[in-house]
Amino acid sequence: MAVRANPLFDAASPADVAQPTSAPRIAVARLAQMHAEAVETARLANLLGRAWHAAVALPVLAVLTVVLFGGAGTPPLVAWGILIAVASLAIARSYGAAMRQPFERAALHAFAQDLSACLLYAGFAWGAGAFLVLGGGASGGTALLFASVPAVVLSALLRERNAMLLFLAPVATLTAFACVLRPFSGGALAAALVLIACAVVATAIAAAARYTARKHETDMPQGLLAS
Repeated sequence: MAVRANPLFDAASPADVAQPTSAPRIAVARLAQMHAEAVETARLANLLGRAWHAAVALPVLAVLTVVLFGGAGTPPLVAWGILIAVASLAIARSYGAAMRQPFERAALHAFAQDLSACLLYAGFAWGAGAFLVLGGGASGGTALLFASVPAVVLSALLRERNAMLLFLAPVATLTAFACVLRPFSGGALAAALVLIACAVVATAIAAAARYTARKHETDMPQGLLAS
């Protein structure tokens, strides 16, 4: 009698063993990615909506600076006014271009890059005012206010860490140089105070950005974080 193997006792090959499906994990990962993209799009859209405030605030702050602290002649004031006007118009132009596609991620990313470039230029333009606007006998307190106040105002309006740090760096550097080279009363001490104040502002901007990031992580569904 022929002996036949019982199929119930055949060793199962690895291909026959049912593998746990990865579809749920892929779906969760995709959901997390969609959530991250939605958060980023909302952040950039909000930044776009706040940009025109910065475009208006720059010339307003410049006028206040000239009224309160302007100690130079007319030609330097006009030159500085042109620099600030160019910065304001550049921000307004980027804002207008992005508003044609306010919820397109590619357009929002391009706007964020343009805004960073505009604020970098605006930082150099504003810092040039330490040489063009402030008088040679300006006090250390004047230099301190000149460097820190616009950074605080624009940071409160934009709430965007990287772009504001690009603005703050040239402002702090040029104002500190002006304290020593003009020279302002206080000289090196005034330069040190300007750098310290700007470092404090930069730290506050970074701390606010970290708080916002943690808040977004807290708002994310717990199931996504656990996965």
